[in-house]
Amino acid sequence: MTVDKQTGAEKRARGAFNTRRLARLAMLAGLYAALTVLPPFSSISYGPVQVRVSEGLTVLPFLSADYAWGLFVGCIVANLGSPFLVYDLTLGALATLVAAFLTSRARRPVLAPLPPVIVNALVVSLYVSRLSNLPYAPTALYIALGEVVACYGLGYPLLAYLLRNQKLREFLS
Repeated sequence: MTVDKQTGAEKRARGAFNTRRLARLAMLAGLYAALTVLPPFSSISYGPVQVRVSEGLTVLPFLSADYAWGLFVGCIVANLGSPFLVYDLTLGALATLVAAFLTSRARRPVLAPLPPVIVNALVVSLYVSRLSNLPYAPTALYIALGEVVACYGLGYPLLAYLLRNQKLREFLS
């Protein structure tokens, strides 16, 4: 299934700085951060076994690459509450940005959740395993499983819903 991921207005405004674009990205950043740090989600958002509910939003760059920046900022804000503070603020946020960029390049909706799963399983588990004194492979597996739950279990249905609703997509863009 080929999807035109951007509206005409978004294509014209691509690269242009405007208040609407900034507000949209700020709302996404705030939503990502809130879904990470607020109870009850905060109890499962950090550590070697985690399911970040906010990671369900990482499919949004499939619709517009702009969303990568909102996710990046949201991840930085969310990681201010992390026990792996310095590592999560740098490596974790960069992993989110890379995964979001790769998601924006996905050719089919079903592939959109895959980059966050792979990138976070490989990158985040590197420092989480070392800082938690746990073996890398099981930590990578647990983080990958948490990402699958968030990205495919929550994010993919969200993406499918948005793809079926043109008016909602236009409102969000």
